[in-house]
Amino acid sequence: MSIKSQLSMLIGLANADEDFADNERDLIMMIGKSNGLSESEIEELISKPEPLPAISAMTDDEKFDYLYNVVQLMKVDNQVYLSEIKYCEDIADRLGFKKKVISLLSSRIYSDPSITTDRTQLMKDALKYKK
Repeated sequence: MSIKSQLSMLIGLANADEDFADNERDLIMMIGKSNGLSESEIEELISKPEPLPAISAMTDDEKFDYLYNVVQLMKVDNQVYLSEIKYCEDIADRLGFKKKVISLLSSRIYSDPSITTDRTQLMKDALKYKK
């Protein structure tokens, strides 16, 4: 999955609660810039997100990375809304995971992007929720 596709999904989540918070925008900017996108490219995506790519073409690593990023973004503003949880669950479902994987990831992913968890172990645990 391309970085633009991942960011587009994150933008969808940021808009799920109808309040695109500054810290959500900052995290999207940070992820985009760390993957080689310019600020203007990211701003363009924010105004016109790309559609979701074919799930069948995604690897398990790519699916997990997306789920990890979307959960982290959901938590970054320290306010988790039901609409955001449902969005994450819908994405998990479309990616071929049981919706319960969001609860697992949410319990082990921190809102502060500088605090990391053991991603390898977390991915192994998340893959147990594949349909």
